[in-house]
Amino acid sequence: MYIKQLYTGCLSEAAYYIESEGEAAIIDPLRDIEVYLDLATERNSQIRYIFETHFHADFVSGHLDLAKATGAPIVYGPGTDTGFVAHVAKDREQFRIGKLTVEVLHTPGHTLESTCYLLKDENGKDHCIFTGDTLFVGDVGRPDLAQKGNEMTTADLAGMLYDSLHTRIMPLADDVIVYPAHGPGSSCGKNLGPDTSSTIGEEKQMNYALKAATREEFITAVTDGIPPPPQYFPINARINKEGYDSLDEIMDKGMKPLSVDEFKKLMNADDTVILDTRKSSVFTEGFIPGAISIGLDGRFAEWAGSLLPFDVPMLLVADEGKEKESIVRLARVGLDKVQGFLNGGYPAWAASGEPIDLIIDVEADELMMDIPFDENLMVLDVRKPAEFGEGHLKDAISLPLSDMTDPATMASIDDHHNVYVHCAGGYRSVIAASLLKRQGIHNIRNVVGGWGKIKEQEKAEIVKEANVLN
Repeated sequence: MYIKQLYTGCLSEAAYYIESEGEAAIIDPLRDIEVYLDLATERNSQIRYIFETHFHADFVSGHLDLAKATGAPIVYGPGTDTGFVAHVAKDREQFRIGKLTVEVLHTPGHTLESTCYLLKDENGKDHCIFTGDTLFVGDVGRPDLAQKGNEMTTADLAGMLYDSLHTRIMPLADDVIVYPAHGPGSSCGKNLGPDTSSTIGEEKQMNYALKAATREEFITAVTDGIPPPPQYFPINARINKEGYDSLDEIMDKGMKPLSVDEFKKLMNADDTVILDTRKSSVFTEGFIPGAISIGLDGRFAEWAGSLLPFDVPMLLVADEGKEKESIVRLARVGLDKVQGFLNGGYPAWAASGEPIDLIIDVEADELMMDIPFDENLMVLDVRKPAEFGEGHLKDAISLPLSDMTDPATMASIDDHHNVYVHCAGGYRSVIAASLLKRQGIHNIRNVVGGWGKIKEQEKAEIVKEANVLN
């Protein structure tokens, strides 16, 4: 028996490779499937099954391309309706992988089709369970993602999730390993723990949701304080259900080098987005006017999916050699309209004499010195509400980055303000600053090091929001 967790940090996503006797299965694959094909080839195995735990909302699955490449069937749990050929398994149906057995456990609650896969060893003993978004380390799946047309409420789904956990998962032996689909930082739960695997016994002891004494307590515990899901979640769920273009087609279209003149011609088309994937610290020093910064060095795919439109052409500015990675990671969340990339990257643009823009970086101590003497100074805190509530500068304005897709949210900001933008460490603030610039707000300063540096300042007047924390 061989099991490998294939973890993708920027999405907090875990796919799994299972193998026995030259036969393999993949659980919850990402859209870029080479890693699974390469692993099977390396281990001289053949992929027999592709198991999906549910219609993922936070990324586009690789099920279709992987099925085409291997001939393996795509397996979903009971009640699944797809726009492509798939095997809809029955509850308790079993599949053989060499000497191993995979048993289907229908566990609705996160979504109606949510299903876990229980892996039994060659002796028939329960070894591990792949829980998808039903059970995480320290958390459970959010029950507020009912698909359009579904009349079930969040409370209804939370009740189903309670039943699934208590009838299908908690009765398993304490030593059964728990392999979830996500780890810390994922928006598919409220507050996932720091690890990417656990055991049934550990979750019974540590998971707040499993400690609820009654069904009603559980519903309250898991529904209270759920932050709004990222805007791309329903889009990705629909793509996974209905199907999509192959990644090869997307790469052929996107990996097109464009000269400065060709780039200029395309960027002047209506609604075209210029995406700059260089590091935020480099972006502030110079960029193409109107470009949006989302650096590959952070939670790139999640922020791209949350902030960028899915239905307009996109042009790419990347470090040389990072164009392919940028396009693949965009495609992971369904952003597949890249029309090409600037050949030679930003240096080619700057060398051509075309107009450039920049964002002024300031240190936290400079912000502290300016606050008492500038009546037009505005501190814009783009962290999440919970982060803001835990501590922020007095008189700072909370405008979470996730809310900055609508120009109306920035209507109270104009160029007579001296805007100092910060997040926790600097990544999100540069994204926010680029969005403000795109809206014509240019009197902006980015606070280097963000809240991490601000709270160290002796002159920082810090307040907390009890209504956010409770």
